[in-house]
Amino acid sequence: MTFPIRPERPYDVVVIGAGAAGLVTASGAAMLGARTALIEKHRFGGECLWTGCVPSKALIRTAQTLYDAHNANHLGLQATAIDFDFAQVMRSMREVIARIQPHDDPETIRKRGVDTIQGTAKIVELGRVAVDGDLLETKHIVIATGSRPLIPPIENLEITGYLTHESVFELDTRPDRLVILGAGPVGLEFAQIFNRLGSQVTVVELLDTILPREDPELTEQLRRILEAEGIRFLLGHRATAAKADRQKELILERSDGSRTSIAGDEILVATGKLPCTSSLGLDRIGVALDSRGAVVVDDKLRTTAPRVWAAGDVTGKLFFTHVADYQARLVVRNMFFPLQEKADYSNVPWAIFTDPTLARVGLTEDEARQRLGKRIGVYSYKFADLDRAITDRATHGLVKLVTGPRGRLLGGHILGSHADALIHQIALAIRAGVKVGDLSQMVHAYPTWPEGLRRTADGYYREKLGAGWISRLLRWWVRR
Repeated sequence: MTFPIRPERPYDVVVIGAGAAGLVTASGAAMLGARTALIEKHRFGGECLWTGCVPSKALIRTAQTLYDAHNANHLGLQATAIDFDFAQVMRSMREVIARIQPHDDPETIRKRGVDTIQGTAKIVELGRVAVDGDLLETKHIVIATGSRPLIPPIENLEITGYLTHESVFELDTRPDRLVILGAGPVGLEFAQIFNRLGSQVTVVELLDTILPREDPELTEQLRRILEAEGIRFLLGHRATAAKADRQKELILERSDGSRTSIAGDEILVATGKLPCTSSLGLDRIGVALDSRGAVVVDDKLRTTAPRVWAAGDVTGKLFFTHVADYQARLVVRNMFFPLQEKADYSNVPWAIFTDPTLARVGLTEDEARQRLGKRIGVYSYKFADLDRAITDRATHGLVKLVTGPRGRLLGGHILGSHADALIHQIALAIRAGVKVGDLSQMVHAYPTWPEGLRRTADGYYREKLGAGWISRLLRWWVRR
């Protein structure tokens, strides 16, 4: 097949995919003076804008307001049941998208010096990308095509019908009973949203725990909090089949082989994501894929083909918008500067936006113990003892710090209000080589939430000063 070439404008960079990674890559390359094209087959802005961070956080805010009103007696106020129209809630969420969308609009990107092209891209050969009827020539190609929902092989699920994190935002009628497959971040956030909006929610999870990547002490607390709000968990259950009559039903199999079923108005599948790499023509240019279909990249985000790079979910590393942003900046730097930098994911913070929020950076206690054995320290502090948490009537959760030899910070875990903000102080401390003792000595304003971090770090000194010979020496010194 032949394509008409645009000879008037060969490019330095052609970016495929206008989600977070693609937008940052294209804008960064153009800022450096590179001739850049950005191709998107669907909507500029990607998952985060249309079916991810933006709409989900808008719904979380609405659900939080409802919950606070229903529980206002904790603040000395009259508890109030607020009437609402679910369709209006969804319209409000879409208005939020509409307000943010101009930031990622093709016209906005063009003003940054990027040629924006709407169409389906296919790599014909190294240095050539076909877009519908045109052929673009370029020095570098960047694959930033994102991810799609992973749908498990459940008999009759396609016939029965289901929602994903992409289609759930199209609802205008609230499901009275909602079954969610998957107790990961997406499943739990939607579970709490719909529960607070009045749906009866059941979460089905194959594993015996929620959020298996997170610290089990914190996830167990979070599960109990969500159950207290009315969310039902069926852990250790595998969905084997689906059927629909008046409602949609899942047939479940327990670990012991016994079976049960659960029915609802809708089934929301939240079992993970898969990279979008099909139909790009990657096999033609020697770009290797792993077993999940993710583009194989080295630590500088180069693929196995020369001058072909990848960033974002398509690399299968960490499926977060801020990681896509980080990778995109790294790609731009490594494409154009001789001193290339390696990607480092060891200090990436993230948050699961339930209420209370669960946030993490670095190693868990178990991971640190596997690496260092007994040479670790673990220090925790409950928000139930923090004055600011008590004044805010938000005493659920705790802070947990994991350290290595000589108090070196290895990880931080927070379950509580504002955890998504607090975790960055720990991330910065790890990056800067600040030790846990330094956190303890830092002056914090009172009464504030970050004071909880200092009180957690105080545990380091309590442990050291309580050691046998040090304790005896101190007592002698004080009494001398």
